[in-house]
Amino acid sequence: MKQKFILIIAIIIGIIAAIICRGWIDMKNEEVEELKAKILKRGERVAVIAAARPLAQGTVLSVEDLGIKNVEASSLRNDTIRQEDAEMIIGKRLANSISQNGPLLWADIEGGKPRQKSFSESIQKGMRAVSIPVSGASAVSGLVRPNDCVDILGSFTLPSANGNPEEAELVTLTILQNVTVLATGTDTFRSLMSNSSRASGYSTITVLVTPREAELLVFTQQIKGRLALSLRNPSDVHFEAELPRVDFNHVEAKLKELNEARQKNIKRR
Repeated sequence: MKQKFILIIAIIIGIIAAIICRGWIDMKNEEVEELKAKILKRGERVAVIAAARPLAQGTVLSVEDLGIKNVEASSLRNDTIRQEDAEMIIGKRLANSISQNGPLLWADIEGGKPRQKSFSESIQKGMRAVSIPVSGASAVSGLVRPNDCVDILGSFTLPSANGNPEEAELVTLTILQNVTVLATGTDTFRSLMSNSSRASGYSTITVLVTPREAELLVFTQQIKGRLALSLRNPSDVHFEAELPRVDFNHVEAKLKELNEARQKNIKRR
């Protein structure tokens, strides 16, 4: 009996030792992977702009003045001008002289690095940017993206068409057609192009409208109801001149006619 007890204890101790050993091995593997990542990062090279020949202070930069130099990422300064920014310095004047093959810094360029345009500067003169709440199905399952064109629809509880102020009915209306989307949440077309990560989810979109349309959209947001989007092909600029006010009576009266028209259109395609 005593020998069995000792054997059980030994097995338990062996299991515990194996678990501890496994944990130690995993920890060491993580340390090795971190060290490998640091070494690889240290050896990573980045293409930057360098002087193709000695350049004097005051030189107006041309394509012939510029060359490409590969440097280690770990030695890169924050203000080093990278290869993809070459077009931004063509025609700019040098504030400092640069030796041949010397990397160019934004501090060497008169005026420094151009500031990024603010979002407001992307709005056309005479137009306005207005944000409206949309999410899920009302935003075409989140498929709407900046630069898309949409129609904006609204469903509201409005006074009945029969004129009785005590009666109300649910009505859907197309508020605006062919509206350009400037942003989805905080994502703009420019931010999505400069960021390789996927676009984030959003609960609002920002659209480009006239001042009168801006008033209309703000007013519709105060009415009890909700807004929805329908996505258009960017080349489709057709305007529907007579879109009806859709209520229960309209659905009942027009359902058959709409389906027949739909079948005819499908056959034509």
